[in-house]
Amino acid sequence: MKTISLPPYAPTLIESTRAIGYTLESAIADIVDNSVSATASSAEIFFFPIGDSYIAILDNGYGMDAGELETAMRYGSQNPNDKRASTDLGRFGLGLKTASLSQCRTLTVASKKDGIIEVRRWDIDHVIKTGEWSLIVLETEEEINAIPRIDNLREFESGTLVVWQNLDRLKVGELNFDCSMGRKMDDVRAHLSLVFHRYLSGEAGLRKLQIKMNGTGIDYIDPFLTHRNTQVMADEELFMDSVKVVVRPYILPHISKLSAEEIEKLGGREGLRKSQGFYVYRNKRLLVWGTWFRMMRQGELSKLARIQVDIPNDLDSLWTLDIKKSTAIPPEIVRNNLESVIERLAERSKQTWVFRGKKETSDSVVHIWQRFKGKKGGFFYGINRDHPLVEIFSEEQPQIKRNVRALLKAIENGIPLNQLYIDLTSEKPLENETDTMANEVENMLKLLLGQMPSVAAKKELLDRLAVSEPFVNYPKIIERYQRGGAL
Repeated sequence: MKTISLPPYAPTLIESTRAIGYTLESAIADIVDNSVSATASSAEIFFFPIGDSYIAILDNGYGMDAGELETAMRYGSQNPNDKRASTDLGRFGLGLKTASLSQCRTLTVASKKDGIIEVRRWDIDHVIKTGEWSLIVLETEEEINAIPRIDNLREFESGTLVVWQNLDRLKVGELNFDCSMGRKMDDVRAHLSLVFHRYLSGEAGLRKLQIKMNGTGIDYIDPFLTHRNTQVMADEELFMDSVKVVVRPYILPHISKLSAEEIEKLGGREGLRKSQGFYVYRNKRLLVWGTWFRMMRQGELSKLARIQVDIPNDLDSLWTLDIKKSTAIPPEIVRNNLESVIERLAERSKQTWVFRGKKETSDSVVHIWQRFKGKKGGFFYGINRDHPLVEIFSEEQPQIKRNVRALLKAIENGIPLNQLYIDLTSEKPLENETDTMANEVENMLKLLLGQMPSVAAKKELLDRLAVSEPFVNYPKIIERYQRGGAL
């Protein structure tokens, strides 16, 4: 059998790999992955949009010598099927090159180890000119000093500096690159704060990572609000080829208990509804989120449900992890086991939404509004005619009673149900500007008691108001009057 060697034509392949589909935020996250793999405790991102613009990512990891750096700059530097360390966030040996050159035409990597700084560079225009895989070696002091942020690397005992220059992809279609760069880096900040939130928070078992952007630290975004009263269901452990996958379901607090800032962080641009579903982590790094993998539709009643899935890098091939590490598909054996988890979680999420309504129809409080079953199988809401405030008017003259009944009927018929549904399912909490204040309750109470003909009648009214809205929310006021303070 005869064989011939057909190495890929460098200019064509290097240009083609730029179109894999990286966004700026996913590309920078891929570089930070290398910082984590290098056991760095700090990663700093610098961006300079004016003049000779650049983006630089610097870490204080263990660094690389000349041979290790050249291996890292090689396309396909590691077989994706090779056994990796449990802390390694890479896979294909392509991320450093493809992520970087998807955003720029010149990639420079300087690394310091054992006090020595080595520098290598991929320049797409140089590759096109030579027609070969010609990696540039920067050796002279003048060449090295010209690298942006090289002095920051010199301050570390060890570490790596990745510099992107000739940012052609980022400048395409931009009239004001200075402003657009600022907006894009805001997206990068939000992305990193979510993707690396377990490292940023210093989760047990992980080396805590600090990420800064132009000197300002990035805070983490916890998609499960574990510091709040989030419901955590029991862990499920699945085994694939003796490798454990841990599944932990969460139910977020009801939206009425969340601040506007928390809702914004939890939902981002897409909102809570689009953020429900699986959150798949590989070595504690978030890969995929906000999807049910077509095992369930994204609905309103399930938008508080989120499932954390932890997979090790041993299962990369089974989860069909892509080069960008932004897509992972669960294998069939995992999907089958997750179906029962999804069913239980969806039901719990639904209960969180409807709990308030069930409580209002089954507890011992006398509510102003009541829920009734309709003739056609639906339901409707009506004002409670047995509420003490309504009964007082029933004892008035016939004409007043008729007018009050007509008013109540008009209020019931005029409920804006469609708009209420839209408001309740939106991301903004529903506010009630007519919430009764304590002084208003007391003034109302005085007025009602003043109409009672005797002390006995007043005591009876107080007993009834003590379990009726809105007085039930102000027990101290009722107790003061029941003790005889104003009878």
